[in-house]
Amino acid sequence: MLTQRQKKVLQAIVRQYTSTGQPVGSKHLAEQLPFKVSSATIRNEMAVLEDQGLIAKEHSSSGRVPSKTGYRYYVDHLLDPGAVTDNDLVVIQNSLGTSFQKIDEIVSHSADILSDLTSYTAFTLKPEQADVRLSGFRVVPLGNRKVIAILVTDSGEVESQSFTLPRDFDTEALQAVVRMINDQLVGLPLAEVLKRLSDDIPVRVMHYMHSTNGFLDLFDNVVSRAARERFFVGGRLNILGFSNNQDPQALQALYSLLDRNDELSHLLEADSTDNKDINVKIGSEISKDQVLNDYSLITAKYNVDQYGKGIIAVLGPTRMPYSRTIGIVNAFRQELAKRLLDFYRHYYDS
Repeated sequence: MLTQRQKKVLQAIVRQYTSTGQPVGSKHLAEQLPFKVSSATIRNEMAVLEDQGLIAKEHSSSGRVPSKTGYRYYVDHLLDPGAVTDNDLVVIQNSLGTSFQKIDEIVSHSADILSDLTSYTAFTLKPEQADVRLSGFRVVPLGNRKVIAILVTDSGEVESQSFTLPRDFDTEALQAVVRMINDQLVGLPLAEVLKRLSDDIPVRVMHYMHSTNGFLDLFDNVVSRAARERFFVGGRLNILGFSNNQDPQALQALYSLLDRNDELSHLLEADSTDNKDINVKIGSEISKDQVLNDYSLITAKYNVDQYGKGIIAVLGPTRMPYSRTIGIVNAFRQELAKRLLDFYRHYYDS
């Protein structure tokens, strides 16, 4: 149990170190604290904090730096989320005010904006797709036996994929299958559509074709792409600017992790059942993978009413200015939710 003075000392150490990157000494700390106290008293309090594993002595310097346990205590008990500056708010509003044609464009652009605002690596996950339904499916001939399959959902998303028909393919049978798919599957959630593709739809298709000739694979691919979560990364190269470990193998492992969308989605969604809108994970709390041991991950949920919930996140060093970063993430998630809600309403009202 820390005393109020020890809490103030720890808070000051974290703020000073995250601001300057330099170990904090007792003399300088005594000058910064909002109450009068001697350097000797500060050294005694720092010794207590060090014994409890909240701060540590760095190399030969007489100063102290926060430990991961210290950061955790600071975030849980001593953090005052900073209000975003007027300039940051203007940047957020203006950047998200650009005209977009698709939800993916907004969410993808959001990752870049958030990365620019924080100077860290940012992630955005579009609103969940659990209730998105199939609105229609078409196959359009392009000539020379090529066709393009187009799928539309009730959220306004469009997926397409080209396909080359075999020479003996019956195009009339193909159109009959397309009509059957629309008759049987339109209005169903995409998850149910995928289930039907492995259940009764293949049998129905065989009523029209002797062989599906890859057509069902084509349809399955388009549906799967529409159903999967949309996950975007902004500021990948920013990791080079704040990584303490410049070992090429360690950086390669880190960038490899950024390319594994399934694993990243799992990391971001690990807090999705938590009631908190914003979560902070530090070091080993993020993942068992040691490659993230010197990083902190701030995740935040945004709510687009009946259209679902999405996630934004920032990956930075443990020595990040938590107050400012959390303030930006909080303001950003609220503005993003507003813009997406406006987009959905415009789509459904038009």
